[in-house]
Amino acid sequence: MNALPGQVPQTDIASLPSDALLLDVREDDEWSAGHAEGALHIPMSEFTGRFGELTERLGEDERVYVVCRVGGRSAQVAAYLLRQGIDAVNVDGGMLAWESAGRPLVGETDPAFVR
Repeated sequence: MNALPGQVPQTDIASLPSDALLLDVREDDEWSAGHAEGALHIPMSEFTGRFGELTERLGEDERVYVVCRVGGRSAQVAAYLLRQGIDAVNVDGGMLAWESAGRPLVGETDPAFVR
């Protein structure tokens, strides 16, 4: 994990713990196309209204890893979470990197959603 002062901490897919709480902030169509099993799905467009869903799932002092397609939206949500006092890390490369690393996907449509 790395971050410069004032920046959001981030990690790459290879360093993501297998038991990580993964928050996927992509929109519904992206989620349906393929996502990480066990991830919590709260689209960025609905995040502030559904914030409580995350806090209910978070354990004390638990870190949340935020993912989107490539890392832009997730970095914004991770920054918001950090301002709320939640230990948040952006997943660098997002679900594009997830798929490239050969990590498993579950979904309702073709998992080649990132192309």
